[in-house]
Amino acid sequence: MNLIQSLLKPTAYPHSVATIELIETHISFVFLTGKFVYKIKKAVQFDFLDFSTLEKRRFYCEEEWRLNRRFAPELYVQVVPITGAIENAKINGGGEIIEYAVQMRQFPAHQLLSEMANHGRLDAPLIDQLADLTADFHRDANIDISGSSYGTVAEIHRWFSGNFAEICPIIENEKFLSQLARLENWGNQELLKNTSVMQQRKSQGFIRECHGDLHLGNITLFENHVTPFDGIEFNPALRWIDVMNEIAFVVMDLQQRNLKPFATRFLNRYLSKMGDYSGLSLLRYYLVYRASVRAKIALLRWQQHQNLHDYQEAEHYANLAEEFTTPPPPVLLITHGYSGSGKSTLSRKIAENFSTIHLRSDVERQRLFSTLKNQDSYSAEKSQQIYQQLANFAATILDAGFSVFIDATFLKCEQRDLFQNLATKKLVKFFILDFQEAEEELSRRVIQRQQLGNDASEATLTVLQQQLQTAQPLTSSEQKQAVSVESGAENISQYLFLFQGETP
Repeated sequence: MNLIQSLLKPTAYPHSVATIELIETHISFVFLTGKFVYKIKKAVQFDFLDFSTLEKRRFYCEEEWRLNRRFAPELYVQVVPITGAIENAKINGGGEIIEYAVQMRQFPAHQLLSEMANHGRLDAPLIDQLADLTADFHRDANIDISGSSYGTVAEIHRWFSGNFAEICPIIENEKFLSQLARLENWGNQELLKNTSVMQQRKSQGFIRECHGDLHLGNITLFENHVTPFDGIEFNPALRWIDVMNEIAFVVMDLQQRNLKPFATRFLNRYLSKMGDYSGLSLLRYYLVYRASVRAKIALLRWQQHQNLHDYQEAEHYANLAEEFTTPPPPVLLITHGYSGSGKSTLSRKIAENFSTIHLRSDVERQRLFSTLKNQDSYSAEKSQQIYQQLANFAATILDAGFSVFIDATFLKCEQRDLFQNLATKKLVKFFILDFQEAEEELSRRVIQRQQLGNDASEATLTVLQQQLQTAQPLTSSEQKQAVSVESGAENISQYLFLFQGETP
């Protein structure tokens, strides 16, 4: 009897066990016992990990426990020894230690976000919770200040190109090989184009100790809280990465599940929390990298088992990666309307449905002037600073190849001119969504929003009255670029033409 067979006996555990389920991966044995899960590392050695000795397996069990308790302390219980003779092994028993395991609380498989997505149970509040959790985790994560190779251009290139080096030799289909060659060449060109950006992000502290494997299959709903688990412990180079690399995995995973609105919602909420719009210049590179990793894993499975589904999955991820390399031309949109006119609600929906970065003046006002009283942050001088900041962010986003929707009142001609000029400079289409609403309804919404206190807007009735008195209407030339938005508009599909390069 070997150790695995021994641990399939209920008597091996220090608690009552009715049934035991064994899951085997290429690097682990996982025992599901009902209340707890025990994860044992295989005595294997690959180019990316080394579990070859008992001492190393103990170390990486402790690393797994330490790292994953950063975001799942309730899930990860302890590292336990496995003791005694192999044929009568005990978890946390007496006698000689023959192996180690990570003990976790067991949760229902249907609570995985991947399973929820497969069965249509993933919703916007869960996406928001995931974005908030990820932003908070990245904000507090350790920053690489060691001068290591983590996050250097050479290290980033090594992992990107390594995907193709591993999988191309096992493919015979010329069309598939040609596609992979295009992806690798695109990656090489992007690396050259963004070398200085990568170097800057390394020096600016964006290389942090991340989860490393953040996709929906490694995130569960545990005790009603979105909870990532199973982060990478076996190779620090795969977790000490650019935070945008980590974000790309979630975005890619949602997109490959045909959940693009959720992918954009997650991205926009994360960016609004972190303000890391400069990272978008690398997002497509990391999207292609993450899709290529998934294609590689599927092909390695196919090589082992010759399962057609695995090969088709690899093709699916390769096709997705190629889609990321050919984005549509970016578009610049702005809103126009008083506080309470419904700008934020509709612009968020449009952004999510058409994969657009959503910038809110209210959020950036809070970021810039968090120490000021409400009325001071709405002064003419501060408003000018806000619009300039929004223009700077918009330029960065457009340069990264993403459409951007600026959600602000834009009641002054000079504010609108700033973005019209930006669109002209960047050679992109420019549209104004003009929101109209009765004054009585505007007041009601502003009061209600203040009472609820659940929105970034801090506009008061005083601010609204000032807007009504000083607003400058759209000029005749601006009217040609404007799209009128009716009160309570819900049909998002009618705005598709904005992203197809057409005119109003």
